[in-house]
Amino acid sequence: MKNRVRELREQQGLSQSEFGEKVGVSRQTVYAIEVGKYDPSLPLAFQIATQFGCRIEDIFDPKG
Repeated sequence: MKNRVRELREQQGLSQSEFGEKVGVSRQTVYAIEVGKYDPSLPLAFQIATQFGCRIEDIFDPKG
């Protein structure tokens, strides 16, 4: 699934580790989400969207 996690994380000036701490996952999980190897659960997707102040659909593109 295509997503904008890396772009939005970098805009906030956060490392993968720092962002992972904020949403409760490891740096490796953040990396896997960013490169499209892992689709987050719905609760995690909501946490990510909340962290960025966006809607889930503004971050994740299920068609991508």
